[in-house]
Amino acid sequence: QVRLVESGGGLVQAGGSLRLSCAASGRTLNSYNVGWFRQAPGKGREFVATMTASGGSTYYADSVKRRFTISRDNPKNTAYLQMTSLKPEDTAVYYCAAVLLAAGWATRHYEYDYWGQGTQVTVSS
Repeated sequence: QVRLVESGGGLVQAGGSLRLSCAASGRTLNSYNVGWFRQAPGKGREFVATMTASGGSTYYADSVKRRFTISRDNPKNTAYLQMTSLKPEDTAVYYCAAVLLAAGWATRHYEYDYWGQGTQVTVSS
């Protein structure tokens, strides 16, 4: 069992930056692919970014490519999502998730086994 806790959300002006953290407990995160998703009011859960267990490969949604960066610090058992050049349309609850995968990426929410409780990101115009 992996327990995930997100932090770092908040209110920021358009063009600003935030770094979200996803702290894991229960098991070491370095065996798991990590993903970030978001959900805006009235919308479904949207894929944002993912990283393989080794950290050697990442994949991003087109809407955040070149603005967001996913990373992980295995000794700290923590994953991160660095968000820059934020836009009002980035406003959502952001969730981190984890799954054991032999290879490749997981970009669909139902592929993930473990989820955090979410952290609110609000970008004002």
